[in-house]
Amino acid sequence: MMPSPQPHVEERRPAPRVKRQKLVVALGGNALLQRGEPASAEVQRRHAAEAIAEIAKLADTYDLVLTHGNGPQVGLLALQSLAYTEVPPYPLDVLGAESEGMIGYVLELELENQLPGRPIATLLTQILVDEDDPGFEDPTKFVGPVYDQETAERLAAERGWTIKPDGKYFRRVVPSPEPRGILELKSIRHLVEFGAIVICSGGGGIPVVRDPDYRLRGVEAVIDKDLAAELLARSLDADFLLMLTDVPAVQLDWGTPHARTVHRATPDELRRHTFASGSMGPKVEAACRFVEATGGTAAIGALDDAPQIVLGEAGTIVRRDLY
Repeated sequence: MMPSPQPHVEERRPAPRVKRQKLVVALGGNALLQRGEPASAEVQRRHAAEAIAEIAKLADTYDLVLTHGNGPQVGLLALQSLAYTEVPPYPLDVLGAESEGMIGYVLELELENQLPGRPIATLLTQILVDEDDPGFEDPTKFVGPVYDQETAERLAAERGWTIKPDGKYFRRVVPSPEPRGILELKSIRHLVEFGAIVICSGGGGIPVVRDPDYRLRGVEAVIDKDLAAELLARSLDADFLLMLTDVPAVQLDWGTPHARTVHRATPDELRRHTFASGSMGPKVEAACRFVEATGGTAAIGALDDAPQIVLGEAGTIVRRDLY
């Protein structure tokens, strides 16, 4: 017996999207795992839900692109890799890809819970770096947990790590070359134009170099996520770069009795000061680069204040002209 013919349904083209401003949001690694907390999946799920609850408030107004740090997570994956001695430890580019997929999944799950029906996509993102970048000679990127000095020095001797002070503790540091290009940029653009919320360039992206024969190869590094976020925002012609962290704003003379909050500043004003290379320094540099290159707005502040920061009511706002 022949099946009954299906009724003809005319395909409808989607209505043209109203053009909206693009907002790139960079979540710090501590958005999912704060210092001293157990690195469990449940802890990170809880923080992801808290983070996305704030970011989702921006989804009706802006085309959103999310990126995130991965310092605690990629360090944990490295430790787990060392525990299985039957094979050599996995290289950092592979661990970076693992962390990008893991964190992207957790964030995407919460976005779907908060914004049902919205198209959402997580994209593994390769970031091109220069093989002769000086960052390979002077590791600066903190990864993994904190240790007291004695433990850190012992682990460094046993495992060939480079360690540096991180506040009153010590942590492993790895090379952090400058991001030069985003290989999946065209795909990211298409997804944003379609109306998707895109999670990409996580952990600064997967670091790759191009050999003389034009073949790609992963390298042992973790790219700074704030500098990668700036490259992403600039490459997408974004209007706003928002970097969310665990402090409410940039402070001058941070940690001293003379500390004072910067509410608004131009890049020239910020460049007159020095900020810690392992924390606020890359955020300030990324904000300055974005504003100088595009004339857009950059901001730095606390995750809980995200909607207020975008409105200019909290955080540190960076613009070419403040008036």
